[in-house]
Amino acid sequence: MLAEFSVVPIGVGESVSRYVSECVRIVDESGLDYRVNPMGTVVEGEFDEVMSVISACHKRVASMCLRVETTIRIDDRKGSSGAICSKVESVEKKVGKRLKK
Repeated sequence: MLAEFSVVPIGVGESVSRYVSECVRIVDESGLDYRVNPMGTVVEGEFDEVMSVISACHKRVASMCLRVETTIRIDDRKGSSGAICSKVESVEKKVGKRLKK
């Protein structure tokens, strides 16, 4: 499954890169395939693995501030793997060129 998520600390000011970097470290150490984008992180793996990583990120940020908002979007397609790349490649093929990443 693919899950795009973002963990947002509330009431800590405008810059959140400190919190994002904590989450990216957790995701990276998980060993799951992932992509960081300007608005969140996409992680690919089995449901329990992915949710465990997202939970760890939420809890880490919650330990650093008083309020946290976590948003998750899930694409769970049975029998699919490698979707983190293949979904983009499919669109690029139809568009006829590589897209900005």
